[in-house]
Amino acid sequence: MDKQLIAERFARARATYSREARVQQQVAEKMTALLRRTLPDVRFDRIAEFGCGTGLYSQLIYSTWHPTRFHLNDLCPEMRFCLTELTARPDVTFEAGDAETCPLPDGLDLLTSCSTLQWFASPRAFFRRSTSLLRPGGVLAFTTFGLRNLLEIRSLTGNGLDYTPPLQLRRELEAAGYQVLHLEEEEAVLRFPTPVDVLRHLRMTGVTGTEKHTWSRGRLQAFCDEYVRRFGQAEGVSLTYQPIYLICINQH
Repeated sequence: MDKQLIAERFARARATYSREARVQQQVAEKMTALLRRTLPDVRFDRIAEFGCGTGLYSQLIYSTWHPTRFHLNDLCPEMRFCLTELTARPDVTFEAGDAETCPLPDGLDLLTSCSTLQWFASPRAFFRRSTSLLRPGGVLAFTTFGLRNLLEIRSLTGNGLDYTPPLQLRRELEAAGYQVLHLEEEEAVLRFPTPVDVLRHLRMTGVTGTEKHTWSRGRLQAFCDEYVRRFGQAEGVSLTYQPIYLICINQH
């Protein structure tokens, strides 16, 4: 996986991400609500968020729990320019780096993320590492995406990420030393007027981070024709997202 290319695509999309990332915003809101419902009496005082992006989820986390230490991390250094309101607070810090390898704070009450883990080279290795960052009884809570995520794009181009099924995620988390409190998968289908609007949406959210090909006129036309044939309806063409939500307790 080309992390530099991923960072460049998300950096270019940072001005449009918050406006275009409708599913990711809904996922962030639901993740916050699930944490409150699953662990209603838990106080998260020391929190780190990896893959914070433009701060959609970060704002919800901060306004919900008001931690005394909130560490934000993202692969893209440019995301700091989207986080100026949050990082102006003395209890909030931001450091750029690949969360799979860069230093992260330890002694955490909550290590969390939304819509990031699917970009990791080895989620399993990160799960094992993360137990050392959390205090005993600390919480790992994250969302990622399932096998049907962006199925339209994968079926037409053959390009896509290697998503981990939810039951495999559970097994890997338990092997790392976690108790899984909540595991849920859902599907959200967006509609767009044309396949070109789908591609524009993906580009404006940075989700084209692994694609290296260019679109010739003929290739684009063939893609659009097949997209409409296979996934078109009266209200437009579909684009499928499949979020997975996980909340776990560190048993180390």
